[in-house]
Amino acid sequence: MKAQAAPRVIAVAGNMGAGKSSLVEWLRQQFDMVPFFEPHEENPYLPDFYGDMARWGYSSQLWFLIRRFQIHRTIGKRARHEKRPLVQDRTIYEDAEVFAAQLHIQGLIDERDWGSYCDLYATLKSELRPPDLMIYLRCPLRSLEKRIKKRGRSFEKGVPRSYLLALESLYEAWLERYDASPKLVVETDRLDYVERLFDRLELIQEVERHANVVRRAT
Repeated sequence: MKAQAAPRVIAVAGNMGAGKSSLVEWLRQQFDMVPFFEPHEENPYLPDFYGDMARWGYSSQLWFLIRRFQIHRTIGKRARHEKRPLVQDRTIYEDAEVFAAQLHIQGLIDERDWGSYCDLYATLKSELRPPDLMIYLRCPLRSLEKRIKKRGRSFEKGVPRSYLLALESLYEAWLERYDASPKLVVETDRLDYVERLFDRLELIQEVERHANVVRRAT
C-alpha cells in the first residue's frame, strides 16, 4: 500500500507588524490549517530587551532560537500523522539571520557571543525539516508603524524607525538567498485579503497553487 503523503507545512515570514499572525489565522480559517503562533508573549526577556538591547539582546535571541527550534521540531513530528496542513508564524531562519544578525551589526552582540550563537544555529538548523512553502509578507514602513501602534504592545512602543528599516533590509537580503523551499511574496500594500474580495480570491489561488492545498468547504 502506498504511504500517505505528509501534509504541507507553510511558514509565514515578515517584519514586525507585517501581519503574520493575522495571515496565519486567516489561513487556518480558509484551509483548515493547524496554526503555530509566534511565542513572543512567552519570552521573559522581551520587555527588558526593548528597554536595554545591549544588556538583554543575546539572552532574548538565545531564548527565541531554542524556543523556535522546539516549535519546528513539534511541527515536524506533528506532520507525520496530521492530516491537515500546518502553518507557522515566523521561523528560526528569521530569528538568526535577521533579528540576531541586526543586533550583532549594531554591536549589541559581541563577536564571542555571536560565534557561539551561529554555531548553535547551524547545529539546530541542520536537524530541521524546512517548510514546503515560505510566504513572505512585504510591508511598507509606514504600515508597519501603524500596525505596531494599533496592536498596543507596551514593550514595542519605543521601537525606533531606524531599527525597523534595518530589519527590513536584512529581511530582503535573507529572502534573496533563501532557497530551502519555494517562496510566495505577498505585497501587503497592494493585496488586501481582509477587505477586498478579489484580493482574497487571488491569495487563495496563489496558496493553492504554491502549497498544493485545497480550501476548506464552506
